[in-house]
Amino acid sequence: MRPSRILVVDDEPGIRESLSGILEDEGYEATAVETGEDCLSLLNEKTYHVVLLDIWLPAMDGLETLERIQQLDPSRRPIVVVISGHGTIESAVRATKLGALDFLEKPLSLEKVTVCVKNALERRRLLIENLSLREQVKTKFRIIGESIPMKALRQQLELMAPTNGRVLIYGESGTGKELIASAIHARSQRARAAFVEVNCAAIPEELIESELFGHVKGSFTGAHENKTGKFQQADGGTLFLDEVGDMSLNTQAKVLRVLEEQRFEPVGSGKTVQVDVRVIAATNKNLDNEISRGNFRDDLFYRLNVIPFAVPPLRERAEDIPLLAGYFLREFASEYGRRPKELTEAAQQALMDYSWPGNVRELRNLMERIVIMNPRSSIDAADLPPAPRRHAAASGRLQTANFKSLEEARKAYEREYVLKTLEGLGGNMTRAAAALGLERSHLYRKMKALGISLKES
Repeated sequence: MRPSRILVVDDEPGIRESLSGILEDEGYEATAVETGEDCLSLLNEKTYHVVLLDIWLPAMDGLETLERIQQLDPSRRPIVVVISGHGTIESAVRATKLGALDFLEKPLSLEKVTVCVKNALERRRLLIENLSLREQVKTKFRIIGESIPMKALRQQLELMAPTNGRVLIYGESGTGKELIASAIHARSQRARAAFVEVNCAAIPEELIESELFGHVKGSFTGAHENKTGKFQQADGGTLFLDEVGDMSLNTQAKVLRVLEEQRFEPVGSGKTVQVDVRVIAATNKNLDNEISRGNFRDDLFYRLNVIPFAVPPLRERAEDIPLLAGYFLREFASEYGRRPKELTEAAQQALMDYSWPGNVRELRNLMERIVIMNPRSSIDAADLPPAPRRHAAASGRLQTANFKSLEEARKAYEREYVLKTLEGLGGNMTRAAAALGLERSHLYRKMKALGISLKES
């Protein structure tokens, strides 16, 4: 491991020599210069971790030099400790405001210098670690796509993320609504606090109130200990209510009250809990329709729908598919220690021609399967799983087929559409029926009429 680099900037040769000797004795790599101009020149050439900077310098003084240092890229910026033989409170305060970590007066104490340098190095380590974590967060919650809908989505996200406005995210299953919610939180002023997720569709009705608001021991059968609810866990941060359209009317009423008052009582407790929570909700349902059917409260809808946010389905941004597929291939190749893989133009076109009823989730799963199961580095259309491969072949056949009537053509296209939906959802009849907007029994009749067997799907 290379020693930390320390740069000494002082116009007195004796100070430069003594500080360099002290620092080298402590195991650091020390360099000394006599002007602010020389200091900035060296900092532009290579990275130094700490600068010991005298205020009184010829030409460019220490404070001006300090201002120029603060303009460097944060990843290369050193921690500055100001030193002076004519220190005043005013100059110390100004140096601190300009970004100096500490202020040392001459004559310098060996002990003070070494302690100060160690503190400066620790501060820089923490700053670099923080920058790295922020970069990881940006990468983790990166919104991939260069299509017009995705560029518009990113612009909208950057505008509303720093606010406290409630967000309602619309989108089909698998489009990445949770990713969008996480990205909003990561770019918000609440990013350092908790991001808490609740899947409203996955929690039984009898437990949802306890899950959201918590309970006290003995408040109901099975409540063997106190439990902190999701709203309280998210205090100061963000609560993500996924599939909010599946929440019962009874629970909706209680959530509405919490949104209005920012307080609630845990189940079985007479004590009120005050919270500060930003709520982001998501749904794959048309809430206007749900309101008209009496399944969703309009007052809750208006509370949640402060900033509506629509995530487009993958079929509406086909030009993003090669970017997403390449990203997932690299991600899984790294995760599983496999050789990197690339898609041929034919494979990319086959993926772009497919309608992706399972959206980005389906594409991600498909790329994972390719990385695990295919040893070749070049992935052609023939190497793709059956759904997109068969769809590409069928599309080619349908485009060149000579149909005898419009009815025959309509049935052919309808058959292929039902088939690709079933294939994309792994043959799951319930999910396919929902995706097609049909009752499950109607789908069976439709398949029979179109000559689709269960085995074929």
